[in-house]
Amino acid sequence: MSETLAESMEARAEEFRSAYGRVKAEIARVIVGHDEIVHGVLTCLFVGGHALLEGVPGLGKTLLVRTLADAIDLKFNRIQFTPDLMPADIIGTNVVMELPDGRRVFEFQPGPIFSQIVLADEINRATPKTQSALLETMQEHSVTVGGTIHRLQEPFFVMATQNPIEQEGTYPLPEAQLDRFLLKLVVGYSTREELSTILDRTTRGERPSAQKVMDGPTLLRHQALVRDVIIASHVQDYAIRMALATHPKGPYAPDVTNQYVRWGSSPRGAQTLVLAAKVRALLDGRYNVSFEDLRRVYLPALRHRILLNFEAQAEGIDPDEVLLKILDAVPEKATTQAA
Repeated sequence: MSETLAESMEARAEEFRSAYGRVKAEIARVIVGHDEIVHGVLTCLFVGGHALLEGVPGLGKTLLVRTLADAIDLKFNRIQFTPDLMPADIIGTNVVMELPDGRRVFEFQPGPIFSQIVLADEINRATPKTQSALLETMQEHSVTVGGTIHRLQEPFFVMATQNPIEQEGTYPLPEAQLDRFLLKLVVGYSTREELSTILDRTTRGERPSAQKVMDGPTLLRHQALVRDVIIASHVQDYAIRMALATHPKGPYAPDVTNQYVRWGSSPRGAQTLVLAAKVRALLDGRYNVSFEDLRRVYLPALRHRILLNFEAQAEGIDPDEVLLKILDAVPEKATTQAA
């Protein structure tokens, strides 16, 4: 790398860290704690992927997404998912319009998905038919109605929330849709100190809010930088083997995979590992991905991309437990040539 190019990369990386810090600081004015969850959401933002936040009600999942939308100068819409929500309620539909001369024509009326940050609140409350309406938008960033393709404005993100406890009136997300989410973030309870700060902020008349600190074109520029971060071939091979190790009966599958996993990660899992690790590298002041970067993003990148078998469910084992054992079984240095 030439000296001029290195200086340019360093300047861009410093701008990236500064922008990331400003957005995170604005979120911290409203959201208390949950640093790893905030980092996961911001990783999705700076990579250009979608996020799924899972947690019981009242932990601030919706507030986090709304606060993120307040800090970024992008169009924001919230869609409250319910069992009676129809696909047309999300993507829009063609309606008959009467022209001044009396003729009638079909005109497309866009739905709330035509935004840039879309909060899909309690996404698992909608029927599979309605959930499937999001598949094209999440993958292609477009909507097809009546044979016409309507492009969504970039950048575009779906930030979805779901409640893992209450099962009545809910519909599990299809595997194909889960795979479209870059990261699945599990939101836990606040600590004693965090609860004290939350009460101080919310029971004394204070109304903290985030200010807009970044716009769409700037965000797209940072997303391009993430893809410019270098990953060495042997580090990339580690990411590949981390994903392949989730495939039961495969050449890289450890015993725990063969025992508990029914279906492993898709290629999107390996893509996510590399992209999320590149964000970690930039934030640490490096322009190359390390083994540790990959390990730090392993759980949120793959926990929604493996399907456990009946034995795991019967023993009450969750995906994170299996993934951690798989991670321990994957060596940094390949013992055989990767396929």
